[in-house]
Amino acid sequence: MRLFNPEVFQGNLNRKNYFEGWYLKHVSKNREHVFSFIPGIALTKNDKHAFVQFINGITGETAYVKYPLSDFSFSRNLFDLKVGNSHFSEIGIQLNIDSPELKVTGELKYSNLVKYPKRLGSPGIMGWYSFVPFMECKHGIGSVLHSLEGTLLVNGEPVEFSGGKGYIEKDWGTSFPESWIWLHCNTFEEPDCSFTFSVAKIPWLGSFFMGHICFLYLKGKFHLFATYNNSEITHLSFSEQTLNVELKRKDLVLKVKAVQRKAGHLKAPLTGKMDRMIKESVDSNLEVSLYNTGGKTLFSSKGERAGMEIIEKILTYF
Repeated sequence: MRLFNPEVFQGNLNRKNYFEGWYLKHVSKNREHVFSFIPGIALTKNDKHAFVQFINGITGETAYVKYPLSDFSFSRNLFDLKVGNSHFSEIGIQLNIDSPELKVTGELKYSNLVKYPKRLGSPGIMGWYSFVPFMECKHGIGSVLHSLEGTLLVNGEPVEFSGGKGYIEKDWGTSFPESWIWLHCNTFEEPDCSFTFSVAKIPWLGSFFMGHICFLYLKGKFHLFATYNNSEITHLSFSEQTLNVELKRKDLVLKVKAVQRKAGHLKAPLTGKMDRMIKESVDSNLEVSLYNTGGKTLFSSKGERAGMEIIEKILTYF
């Protein structure tokens, strides 16, 4: 059942005003290179196409390479898809992109994937919201942390990723939310660690609600803070490129400080069209600290090469 496998292609090619995209982040072992590739489809009346979007986290350079929809193929059972001559799956990517704005060839293999846990009433990171109808956008996570092996030739330069770390997430629906904040990092001082936070203004049935999802994966255990498990955002502020967030759940408090750095412009969906521009940094720094409600520090670690998006209108709700 596809609902319990959100990393698998969820749509069909006859949908109207629909998008689906996967975000695959790669950080080299020395952390000097951060490349994210976003394969996907956009289905609108006058411009149905597949695409591969790219961002260089260090330079902020981006590219959007379009393909005919006929160049998109997929598996119904696994995260396994092709766009043009490039192949994307949970075991790795094989890239062959040749366009005026971007030329990439090579293969990266993925191993030791840490999957987000699935349960009967919670098929993924959205929890029971996965079953709620009429939502404009849904979200899934393919791997919170995995190892990389291989080399890419990017615009004529070889880049070694062996020993580095990867991450996979995805979105599908008609539109991204009006406004949101998104953070991700799995390159911490603690190697067996991954963190993701997002909060968004979510339209639903003529109104809206503020929803958040956040987890700290640490040494085999997930600490979840989300709207659907009665966690609260007790503080959120953004000033001088610094985001501070505090979340609380029963006996735990999670504090996050993230500093936004160089950003690039990516395309995002609006009623299926990929014509909304957003700024994303994949070179931000952050610090994550976990406490019990008595104030005792359970974990604290600094991370770098973090992904960060802030659509600032979201700040008016806090």
